[in-house]
Amino acid sequence: MPQLGETVAEGVVTKWYKKVGDTIKADETLFDVETDKVSTEIPSPVAGVVAEIVVAEGIVAKVGARLAVIREAGTSKPVAAVPVAASASATASPVGIALPPSFAVSDRPRVNAAERLSPVVRRLIAEHSLNPGDITGTGRDGRITREDVTEFIASRGTRPAVAPASVSTAVSSAASVSSTVMAGQVSPFNSVRKRVAENTAKSWHAAPHVLQVVEADFHRVDAARKLHGADWKRREGFALTYLPFIVRAVSIALGKFPKLNASLQGDGLALHRRINIGIAVDLNFDGLLVPVLKDVPAKSLPQIAKEINDLAQRARAGKLRPDEMTEGTYTITNNGAFGTVITAPIINQPQVAVLSADGIRKKPVVIEGTDGDSIAIRPVGVLAQSFDHRAVDGSYSAAFLAEVKTVIETRNWEQALSA
Repeated sequence: MPQLGETVAEGVVTKWYKKVGDTIKADETLFDVETDKVSTEIPSPVAGVVAEIVVAEGIVAKVGARLAVIREAGTSKPVAAVPVAASASATASPVGIALPPSFAVSDRPRVNAAERLSPVVRRLIAEHSLNPGDITGTGRDGRITREDVTEFIASRGTRPAVAPASVSTAVSSAASVSSTVMAGQVSPFNSVRKRVAENTAKSWHAAPHVLQVVEADFHRVDAARKLHGADWKRREGFALTYLPFIVRAVSIALGKFPKLNASLQGDGLALHRRINIGIAVDLNFDGLLVPVLKDVPAKSLPQIAKEINDLAQRARAGKLRPDEMTEGTYTITNNGAFGTVITAPIINQPQVAVLSADGIRKKPVVIEGTDGDSIAIRPVGVLAQSFDHRAVDGSYSAAFLAEVKTVIETRNWEQALSA
């Protein structure tokens, strides 16, 4: 069972795409897994023949538990794969208890379908105070699926706690969400919202947050976007936003200020060699996921733009791969599309800092020149960083923000887009 997010401890196998005896290629989809944060397809780490399926569909398994055995074709030798942590269970039962390797799936006692609930289904049932025994499961062996729960809630005349359908723009989505909640009605948290609430509350109480803000002149970025934007959208199919430029600038600055690319570890600070930037993605106003862009300094600006768009699209579609929500070392949240002035973001533990990119507006700016000062109309954006005062002091954070500002204002972005 892979790690699907740093705080996820278990998941449920919802579908096997192969059966015992089938051949499978490396990176071919092997099974689907669902946690309280995400539903996703899991590819096979190796090529071979499926020799054993240890955990059946609908069974909850702890992270690291053995789910299946793949052997080399024509032999009885298991294919070497990524090793499982020593503390992980060898196999998993419906209640997460380790089973001996000889205990085959076919030998297991049948478990009541109501007891084989995925984390998503358990949370949804708890949110609406339902009795699992009242719900007819349509999944394999009578397993209760998320759709079974939402249909049961709808049949009782109660609005299910599911995400609203995606719409063309954020503004129209906001109107759609607000129209579904009537005055006096309790709108229960869904599983993602609960997870966000738990993590942000824990971070806020654990870390002494300090907010610092700078303004940056984005006229060089704007010039590059105007020059290449139309061709970019025609070629790539999506708009070239400010965010990739900000991510590039932050990655450059983190290389010079490594104490912000770090995690607290006991009484010290663990500095990370890699710069992996998490991008907060809004799930149509029903929670956040933070997929991670790995090794950002090694990527070109066009690569960064493409990967950010790809991660965001797949996050909203529930198609992120297991490793795409782990190993983040710094986080950026982008609220600028809504015209925010200043956002004080909450640190994504165990990181020590997070940056909010707020609205970019045209403002009068004083330009200093050899012939004196002049006033020009420039696109000016606010960059607001929350940092953990246990890790660094204000001067260090301020110097980092000054470096981000300098990179944004002085970089040859037209050349960077051509790289």
